[in-house]
Amino acid sequence: MEASSSGSMVSAVTSGKAKTHQPEGREDLQVNQLETQIWIKPDIQKTDVDFSEILNAIQEIAKDVNIFFDELEGVNSPSKDDDSLLHHGNLTSTSDDASRLEVVGEEVPDKNKTNGLYFRDGKCRIDYILVYRKSNPQTEKREVFERNIRAEGLQMEKESSLTNSDIIFVKLHAPWEVLGKYAELMNVRMPFRPFNPFNAGAPCILVRCCFLNGHFIEINGRSRRSRRKIYYLHRRYKFMNRIEKQISRFRGWLPRKPMKLDKETLPDLEENDCYTAPFSQQRIHHFIIHNKDTFFNNATRSRIVHHILQRVKYEEGKNKIGLNRLLSNGSYEAAFPLHEGSYRSKNSIKTHGAENHRHLLYECWASWGVWYKYQPLDLVRRYFGEKIGLYFAWLGWYTGMLFPAAFIGLFVFLYGVTTLNHCQVSKEVCQATDIIMCPICDKYCPFMRLSDSCIYAKVTHLFDNGATVFFAVFMAVWATVFLEFWKRRRAVIAYDWDLIDWEEEEEEIRPQFEAKYSKKERMNPISGKPEPYQAFADKCSRLIVSASGIFFMICVVIAAVFGIVIYRVVTVSTFAAFKWALIRNNSQVATTGTAVCINFCIIMLLNVLYEKVALFLTNLEQPRTESEWENSFTLKMFLFQFVNLNSSTFYIAFFLGRFTGHPGAYLRLINRWRLEECHPSGCLIDLCMQMGIIMVLKQTWNNFMELGYPLIQNWWTRRKLRQEYGTQRKTSFPQWEKDYNLQPMNAYGLFDEYLEMILQFGFTTIFVAAFPLAPLLALLNNIIEIRLDAYKFVTQWRRPLASRAKDIGIWYGILEGIGILSVITNAFVIAVTSDFIPRLVYAYKYGPCAGQGEAGQKCMVGYVNASLSVFLVSDFENRSEPTSNGSEFSGSPLKYCRYRDYRDPPHSPVPYGYTLQFWHVLAARLAFIIVFEHLVFCIKHLISYLIPDLPKDLRDRMRREKYLIQEMMYEAELERLQKERKERKKNGKSYHNEWP
Repeated sequence: MEASSSGSMVSAVTSGKAKTHQPEGREDLQVNQLETQIWIKPDIQKTDVDFSEILNAIQEIAKDVNIFFDELEGVNSPSKDDDSLLHHGNLTSTSDDASRLEVVGEEVPDKNKTNGLYFRDGKCRIDYILVYRKSNPQTEKREVFERNIRAEGLQMEKESSLTNSDIIFVKLHAPWEVLGKYAELMNVRMPFRPFNPFNAGAPCILVRCCFLNGHFIEINGRSRRSRRKIYYLHRRYKFMNRIEKQISRFRGWLPRKPMKLDKETLPDLEENDCYTAPFSQQRIHHFIIHNKDTFFNNATRSRIVHHILQRVKYEEGKNKIGLNRLLSNGSYEAAFPLHEGSYRSKNSIKTHGAENHRHLLYECWASWGVWYKYQPLDLVRRYFGEKIGLYFAWLGWYTGMLFPAAFIGLFVFLYGVTTLNHCQVSKEVCQATDIIMCPICDKYCPFMRLSDSCIYAKVTHLFDNGATVFFAVFMAVWATVFLEFWKRRRAVIAYDWDLIDWEEEEEEIRPQFEAKYSKKERMNPISGKPEPYQAFADKCSRLIVSASGIFFMICVVIAAVFGIVIYRVVTVSTFAAFKWALIRNNSQVATTGTAVCINFCIIMLLNVLYEKVALFLTNLEQPRTESEWENSFTLKMFLFQFVNLNSSTFYIAFFLGRFTGHPGAYLRLINRWRLEECHPSGCLIDLCMQMGIIMVLKQTWNNFMELGYPLIQNWWTRRKLRQEYGTQRKTSFPQWEKDYNLQPMNAYGLFDEYLEMILQFGFTTIFVAAFPLAPLLALLNNIIEIRLDAYKFVTQWRRPLASRAKDIGIWYGILEGIGILSVITNAFVIAVTSDFIPRLVYAYKYGPCAGQGEAGQKCMVGYVNASLSVFLVSDFENRSEPTSNGSEFSGSPLKYCRYRDYRDPPHSPVPYGYTLQFWHVLAARLAFIIVFEHLVFCIKHLISYLIPDLPKDLRDRMRREKYLIQEMMYEAELERLQKERKERKKNGKSYHNEWP
């Protein structure tokens, strides 16, 4: 039976191979369905078929079939799950992994003695580094701690620094037994070896089966892509094949996948997408272990060692435990895993391969030459861990989603440029040489022609045009689509990275919490052990004090904004009386520009204060665990910085020029300073200047602090080393010495990176109706930001500990809150800040087309004159009467001037009262806000409902994989029990009630 079935498989394989060698065979490939994995036994003696020839011949078919898997997966993220896959030359052969490992294993010890990654024997790899000073008085704690480390099975080696004899490096290595023990305790998922259903005792070749053009095809399982997870491919019809054929011919003239990394010249980037299962020492034979030294990658090894160090005592007592406490009390100066060598190489990576994973990351991720390519997320996750990998996955997804938003925003701006010459409003403003506007400040501001603001009217039209409302609706929907599809993307990443079933461990209690509440204990409902307890009354009182502190700091922000308002009111008169004509004629623009720059400086200074206040308030609350502390600190810092960054923008958008009164009856601050008015062309130009300057300066400063500051610090350290020891000595430093001289990662982890992007997301969405170019600026910044962060992680920072995480945490909720706020603010910006509603009311009610249902440019004739009210110059207050009488315009003193408002003329029964048009505009504004918000929120909720959080194909793949793994483990266990039963019978032992 076995021979005949094998023969049928062979004939199918050969027929499939002949089929695919037709001229257009590549386009005609049809993969109908991917069946279950099948094991075949190459040493069957009843058949004469040469399996080696068949498997060699079918490799070309496998290359073509893999194209479909790449298309199904979308953006392939290169990864490598085994250190043995690194090569030091251009591999052209397809030799077996095990044989290559043996060759590499012979060369490693001699080289490892000098590369600083191993113990002195060149065999034990360094998994973790502890640093302390001999002059530190905490000697006894360290000795107890290190003695307990050895008791846990970790190997230790000490070495003094080459630059400072007072600094001691403690090198730690975890043997295989320790790694296996704690990997099982930590539920570390590792590559899983499927079961051979034919005969477990025979050597097996893993094959993948599919239907190719109607023939049953088996793909050789010895390639690295053989252990891939099982996917389903939809049936392709002839019509779709014809379309794909034409598309493929067109794409033949274009570069082939220019944004993907070149896997032919960089063979290290081949993916290794295997079935995984929680590691178990009892079932170790089920896991794919080519080499025990490289089975656990470096990130996993360091994570296991860190897990051990966090649970080792350094003194007698239940709370005297863990490395974090020793770092906080100064017993150890630093603790970090090692980088995998230098990130630079004398040889080209395309010809000689990558020296190590750090070098590979630098060449294919952190280098500026690959700025347009996709990120190798699997490699980032493998080297830095899932938490950092998720950050870069989110950042890349956010950047990719900015492309349509930036394109539409640029289109809105270009639409304003192309329609500028046809805009009736700007034409009337530029031609209004006979309309004289009232002064915008007391005494020193002169009368001015409306035509003098022609440039500002044209610039305003670039951002406030007919496409602005569409763009505001689009951005509100875009924010929802971005978040919904990120949930789907995160689910795919969590599946690929084995995070679906991962749950965070029960967190340890913070030492500060234990020290504060050690006298009060209660039983933990999960662990059943006594633990410190914080009374409800104490917790509420601390939260009230913290909330009061937050409110006080928000008041400080409001006070700073109030100071900026006073500055604008005072300086507009000063600039109006300035000697230079350029500043005197543009006094309001000069006031706005200087106020924005001063506001930016205040923002940066207050950010430093806010960080200290947030830290103090968070510690005052006494959170129980580190995650609670991190969430509380994150929420406070975001709230502080969001209010600090956007308070002035909210003032300009919704308050500037809204409550100024009218000429002759101006509202004043403290009955002294007249409130600032908008420019004759509107307030939107001030809002655009505020957003543009703040956004550019903020992003530039953040990029400098993220990369420039570490670069300067590391350069200064290298300079001192060169002066003291020379260039040659520095190059011979071991890896732990080089890493120690790098900058440590931020104390708050990825907080600063997330906060920067979240604040940028707020700028991109909240006031986007006033500044359509914000998504474009954000896109350009993020393209640079990804490479800056990559360069910083790879070259300027010590290697952070690889941590696991399922999502981006509390930041997702903050993003949803910003998305809701953006709908409200954009509705108010369109209705209140821009002139969209007044123009609409004029076109349909008061213009030449009133009652005709039209609103084109011809319907806007006379709008400027209708939007300006008349003021009698003799009605000016004494303290606001201008020094000039306006005789320079007509040769005689002016009797009337105009101002932006809907008020009755001075000779009406109720002088300067609101006109009917004012109430129509106000009603239309309120109606627009209500309709816009309800419509957009309905669209957002509809999109959220229609887009499932988990893709259907992913759900099917998860169910299929779970089913197959259960079957494999059941069959393996059944085969093991049957084998044990046979051995008992051979030994003459029998037991009753055996199963099966």
